[in-house]
Amino acid sequence: MKILVTGGAGYVGSTLARLLLDAEHQVRVLDHLAHGGEPLLGIWCHPGFEFMRGDVRDRATVRAAVSDRDAVVHLAAVVGDPACARQPDLARATNLDASLALIEESQHASVERFIFASTCSNYGKMKDSDQYVDEESELRPVSLYAETKVAVEMALLRSASNQDWCATPLRFATIYGVSPRMRFDLTVNEFTMEMLTKKRLTVFGEQFWRPYVHVWDAARAIQLVLNSPVAKVGGCVFNVGATDQNFQKQQLVEMIRPYAPDAAVEFVHKNEDPRDYRVSFARITNLLGFQTTRTVAQGIEEVARLVRDNVIGNFGDGKYRN
Repeated sequence: MKILVTGGAGYVGSTLARLLLDAEHQVRVLDHLAHGGEPLLGIWCHPGFEFMRGDVRDRATVRAAVSDRDAVVHLAAVVGDPACARQPDLARATNLDASLALIEESQHASVERFIFASTCSNYGKMKDSDQYVDEESELRPVSLYAETKVAVEMALLRSASNQDWCATPLRFATIYGVSPRMRFDLTVNEFTMEMLTKKRLTVFGEQFWRPYVHVWDAARAIQLVLNSPVAKVGGCVFNVGATDQNFQKQQLVEMIRPYAPDAAVEFVHKNEDPRDYRVSFARITNLLGFQTTRTVAQGIEEVARLVRDNVIGNFGDGKYRN
């Protein structure tokens, strides 16, 4: 397929682009390189790779980017609750307005498949933390980030009535692991790096639940949906992760401790947290046969090796954070 990946120089995008190129797809990346272009160096000379530098908020740029594409994977966004809270106008313009425009332009260009990167944050705070939420559960967004994702999901699902259009929102668990565009502001990566380098960590709301998925498996799920029959994935939402990879923050700390036994960890207990959810990933497993290949424990080990070997150097550099 000829595929457009928006945000293809990002944490998930740079991993996905390599995976798609290795599968002999033609990949066009649209990115304005807010965090630099180094993540693309490993694929720059690949004959199937094409790069367009531009902002997803620019309609003319988007129109050019979707031309002659069979599929669009929309990853470009202001990612995460803190980043959206810090720049709410930019977040709405990028995550909501630009996404809706991209959907329109993709349909006008006769793009056949559209995958939207959404988030399990859409579930917000569970009513009962002993239960699991799934794709049919109530969405209870408690942040601007999740609100924009829910709004685009709804618009995309409304568009699914078009018979020549296969639209699929994917609600990703919290992602972790090593990527060409490394991030140290994601829970597993951040906790591991801080316990090893700073020898201390402050954890807020240690009892609250989150699901986790490796960046490689997130990319694999996108590839799987692209390759799946339209009848199975068109107009269907999928949580992306593994049900046995739901953890509390305190559990993550215990998994990291063997790598940093001398780290001082302070738990700041909170009775209320806007996000607390355990997620079931049965649908993507049962309908598409998706299985994750890496666990949080393995992700911790690979990030610990990255830190111990000092491959990155300055872990505090802003380019490793959104």
